[in-house]
Amino acid sequence: MEKELENNIETITKDISSYIPDNIVEIIGGYAFSLLMALLIFVIGKWFVNKIVSLLGKVLRKVNGMDETLVRFLENIVYYVLLIVVILTALGKLGVETTSFLAILGAAGLAVGLALKDSLGNFASGVMIILFKPFKVGDLVTAAGVTGSVSEVGIFNSVFITADNQKIIVPNGAITSGTITNVNAFDTRRVDLIVGISYDDDIKKAKDILTSIISSNEKVILDKGITVAVSELADSSVNFVVRAWTKTPDYWDVKFGLTETIKTTFDKEGISIPYPQQDVHHYNKD
Repeated sequence: MEKELENNIETITKDISSYIPDNIVEIIGGYAFSLLMALLIFVIGKWFVNKIVSLLGKVLRKVNGMDETLVRFLENIVYYVLLIVVILTALGKLGVETTSFLAILGAAGLAVGLALKDSLGNFASGVMIILFKPFKVGDLVTAAGVTGSVSEVGIFNSVFITADNQKIIVPNGAITSGTITNVNAFDTRRVDLIVGISYDDDIKKAKDILTSIISSNEKVILDKGITVAVSELADSSVNFVVRAWTKTPDYWDVKFGLTETIKTTFDKEGISIPYPQQDVHHYNKD
């Protein structure tokens, strides 16, 4: 029994030995060297990637007007792209066929791109907004059918706060695909009013009153000039165009203030502001 067991062990040992190459030490040494080189490539490569990304960030932050959000995003993109290159190089040193990995990455990238088509479009639009700055945080903007103060400009969406304090999140793609009106783009704005008087009223008197009202408003910038002129002989009124410049933050105060003052002053001076012709007809019919 013992003799038979020894023969079986010897047979098993010979079978195992037949599968072990004679140069096993050289093979193990070769793999160990390749593994060491791959680790060195990864460690050193990652160190270089961090240095490159850090240098890129410093250069971009020195560019005038470069948004911090865009800088960080570009840093992340460059970091992961270079890191993938380092990893593939390290795998190649281990003898791994990297071509198949590139094919898989390409296919995965295509699939993700198709799935996130709208999001990528919003991202591209966000980059354009950050780069070209059609508006900035704090500006009063009309875009994508929304009017409000810009609260945040993000990579994918921008946030608007409306005059009645609603928060509206708008995809950047919808913003850049349409017309953008930046109300606060300049320091001054022109207030335009149309004022009608009766055909029986004195045009010169009305013009003098309008000029006096505008000139006495302390928020009107007189140096930029004012305009008071007859613009139209309408069906039921003689219409004046009234134009005056003011600082952008004072626009609505001036517009509302002038409108009220014109009405009260005309009432005192006996100058009438006719009803629209259609309203008069409707009134007479009743």
